[in-house]
Amino acid sequence: MNPAIKTVLFDLDGTIIDTNQLIIDSFMNIMHDVPLTRETIIPHMGTTLQNQLRVFSGLEDVRELEKAYRTYNLAHHDSMVKPFPHVQEVVQDLYAAGIRLGVVTTKIRPTSMKVLEMFDLYRYMDAVITVTDVENPKPHAEPVLKALERMGADPETALMVGDSPADIRSAQNAGVRSAAVAWSLKGESVLSGYNPDYMLHDMRDLYKLTGTERREA
Repeated sequence: MNPAIKTVLFDLDGTIIDTNQLIIDSFMNIMHDVPLTRETIIPHMGTTLQNQLRVFSGLEDVRELEKAYRTYNLAHHDSMVKPFPHVQEVVQDLYAAGIRLGVVTTKIRPTSMKVLEMFDLYRYMDAVITVTDVENPKPHAEPVLKALERMGADPETALMVGDSPADIRSAQNAGVRSAAVAWSLKGESVLSGYNPDYMLHDMRDLYKLTGTERREA
């Protein structure tokens, strides 16, 4: 029997924050010479921005594309992003119940902090590990392990929640249980193929997994 979950780590984009259309629009806006479609973008979401730009453009040096992406993304950010349903209430309830919380993302630190503070989530997080903070981003184990180390948390009692294969594999590589979210654009069937320990169909499924309850309003 697995020990009780005491720590929950969240991916950001596509997991607790709905940035999906913003990301897709940002790529479509800058890749004028490449016949990109929503369907060609989605499988690569969750990896680093540089990796995605190299895949889509075929270029090794993607600095100019990255600059253009970030300019467009930032300009449209605030009007296009929002938390997924029940994220804020569940985060607050888990925190109140004594569950340690953190974020592990392939976003850079400035935009990670921007969105966490925008929706009043940052104050509940004991650690925020971004792509800026690691040598080896997800699916490597380093981001998950770094978050747990910073929190003083035990991998055996930790859970990583994410919307991409990179999240699941990072958790597995770190010896941490994984939960995939069925609302991922990649689809439940694709994520199931990576053998996550759990599949969340609603953010509130975390109550049962952590043995906590929703606070009464």
